[in-house]
Amino acid sequence: MSSKIKHVDARQILDCKARPMLEVDIYTEDGVLGRGSAPTGTSVGMYEAFVLRDGDPNDYNGMSVHTAVCYVKEIIGPALVGMDVMDQAAIDRMMIQLDGTPNKERLGGNTIYSVSIACLRAAAATRRIPVYRHLAGGELKIIPLPTFNVVNGGRNGGVVQAFNEFILVPYRAANVEEAVSMGIRVFQKLKDVITSYQNGREPLVGGSYGWAAPSSDPDTVLGIMAEAVDACGLEGKVAFALDCAASEMYDQESNTYELNGRRVSSDEIIHCIRDLSEKYPLIFAEDILDENDWDGFEKAHTVIQRTNLIGDDLIVTNRLRLEKACRLNAIDGFILKPNQVGTITEALETYEFAKERGLLAIPSGRSGGAVDDVVADVCLGLQGPISKNGAPRSGERLNKINSLLRASSENPGSRLADFSPLIRF
Repeated sequence: MSSKIKHVDARQILDCKARPMLEVDIYTEDGVLGRGSAPTGTSVGMYEAFVLRDGDPNDYNGMSVHTAVCYVKEIIGPALVGMDVMDQAAIDRMMIQLDGTPNKERLGGNTIYSVSIACLRAAAATRRIPVYRHLAGGELKIIPLPTFNVVNGGRNGGVVQAFNEFILVPYRAANVEEAVSMGIRVFQKLKDVITSYQNGREPLVGGSYGWAAPSSDPDTVLGIMAEAVDACGLEGKVAFALDCAASEMYDQESNTYELNGRRVSSDEIIHCIRDLSEKYPLIFAEDILDENDWDGFEKAHTVIQRTNLIGDDLIVTNRLRLEKACRLNAIDGFILKPNQVGTITEALETYEFAKERGLLAIPSGRSGGAVDDVVADVCLGLQGPISKNGAPRSGERLNKINSLLRASSENPGSRLADFSPLIRF
């Protein structure tokens, strides 16, 4: 039996938003198949690995990935033949060298990442174990706590909510089954509470499949969420988190941010988050400032004490950027999105750096994902405390939730992660 690569294939498929995405197949000499695809986010950091698209306006409005398919078949595939899928680092390093650019601009981060995922899955299939167990090195001891993006910001129905995600965190759940039940109960109750707030008008569905924010004021939105939690009898059991995605609402020329119908300074954003964290049980606040505002993050970390400050666009799963954040003492953790950096190896190196320094790493999928997103396995395999699962609606998001339930059943000795060290309120 041989785990060496025999053949590589690729094609264009669609993500959950009906946008083209690349899918790669890796076949080994012993007949094992590993398949991988690269999701794309809606809020995309400027320092992420380059997403290669064709740019033809007549083909999916420029979003097609036929060039990436060709690169896999004609450049990466032939270079991979004969390499061993059990040596993930060697495969990823070879592709990085083959590309030769700092952000994978030549071959495309989505191209390289899809191949990287396919090799990871082929390695797990060779061992005849789940991908999460391949990463964990054995049986799971911890099941990460699922979180739910239940209210979506952005521009919806005349309301401009600056903060991108309002998240439920069922942190007092006894097990993952109860955590999922809590999240879905509150999500469903939110429809009634928002409808009442809107004088009988049912809420819109947001861009990430949660409920569209009914107000431009984040305080009002969190208040509505708290009302839904109380109506479910879960007060004191469900906390909140925010993904501000501040770069989306930042204007470089004026150095201001959109917030509740006004243009405000970074200091006002910092004090807004501080005030919200003192009023509500806030587990973490993500990307509260622009991805280039290192001074602002450093200041925020001294001002805001009652929640964890997390970097997403600020870090983009890049070890060098995380090292800088550590030197500045600017954050408490980061969002782990492997496609941002472009290979599984680089993502795991960034994770290990964070783990060694006591920083929180929160694995997350992307808004434009697929049902088989490998992040579900990465989250389980790393045995971290939190999983960002999105809204409990649509197949690819429910699949991530189901992966936690399935893993709990498959690992009867496991338990839900202990959340108490992360609580600052």
